[in-house]
Amino acid sequence: MGEDTLEEAVDALGAQMDASIRQGDVHPGETAPVLLAGPDRILARDMRWGFVPAQGKGLLINARAETALQKPTFSESMLERRCVMPADSFYEWDAHRQMVTFRHPEDPFFYLAGCWRLFEGTMRFVILTREANRSMLPVHPRMPLLFDRFQASEWIRPGADAESLLRIEMPQLRMQRAFTQTSLFDAGEGNA
Repeated sequence: MGEDTLEEAVDALGAQMDASIRQGDVHPGETAPVLLAGPDRILARDMRWGFVPAQGKGLLINARAETALQKPTFSESMLERRCVMPADSFYEWDAHRQMVTFRHPEDPFFYLAGCWRLFEGTMRFVILTREANRSMLPVHPRMPLLFDRFQASEWIRPGADAESLLRIEMPQLRMQRAFTQTSLFDAGEGNA
């Protein structure tokens, strides 16, 4: 690849994004800025989140890292069209339907591993997930496959050993709940 680093590609995202791309939360089916390998440098592209399944109903937004290379829906993309989505956090909903945000404790942002393909002329991506580590497990049994900038550069490089990157140890993330419900009554008093 050429001289563009991931940092330069991330910096260029602002210049390349048009008015249809939102900053902030990205929901399934929406467009997001994604980084991929070009012929000689890292490229930033706007892609839709979710593969359209063969039967055309719903969206496949995630692929299990443990089996994506073997699944016909994802295997070609995993081998030839890997990408990363820069993020500073992500969230999941806990069992009480409360939003829980996760951030890296040391890095201001990280990269969510993915793969992409064309569907009816539109570039579409999915995010890879894996079994949750202990920082995520209290909220959800799965977590996105997260990379630092060095791992992300390797992930999108053509010919890279994708299988070894699928098994890297995930960082212990910092969890933050959106809010905590408190009682209006002192725990020692009755609710008469």
